[in-house]
Amino acid sequence: MSDILDPVDEPISTQDGTDSASAQDDLEAMKARVAEMEAEAEKLQQMQAMLEKEGQELKDDKEDIDARSIYVGNVDYESTPEELQQHFQSCGTINRVTILLDKYTGHPKGYAYVEFAEPGFVPNALVLNESLFKGRNLKVVPKRTNLPGMSARGRGRGRGRARGMFPPRGGYRGGYRGRARGGFTPY
Repeated sequence: MSDILDPVDEPISTQDGTDSASAQDDLEAMKARVAEMEAEAEKLQQMQAMLEKEGQELKDDKEDIDARSIYVGNVDYESTPEELQQHFQSCGTINRVTILLDKYTGHPKGYAYVEFAEPGFVPNALVLNESLFKGRNLKVVPKRTNLPGMSARGRGRGRGRARGMFPPRGGYRGGYRGRARGGFTPY
């Protein structure tokens, strides 16, 4: 084992004909690139942790807003946010009234959300369920928080009827033959 030389002391030729000094330089360049990539990966991990923290804060804020809000259904299409605010003013301080619009036509959808300053005002507003507003009985319920991945109708995606669930015309055997009128068949 004593006859092995240190690569720094004597240049050794590699298989492709380059000497070990250039191989050593390539190795150092690769080490520098790996160090850069590790530093970038650390920055990305820090940024991702920061984004997750901000996302959690937004989620908590959204849940807080939902706890202070009510859903108002069967709203007259000619109603304005100011009129709805005046209708619910007796319940407490209102931060915002949102009447939802159809994104294609711009016409009201017939329901709204009312956000109060404090969650304690929501039970006061629920008393106005079935109250008369512009000739219509309003439906007033607490605003629910949507859960990601859950649809309003069931268990999420992929639960509908699959193609091929019903037998083809004419049943499984024989296929579709159609009906000939008269006695004419072209073939």
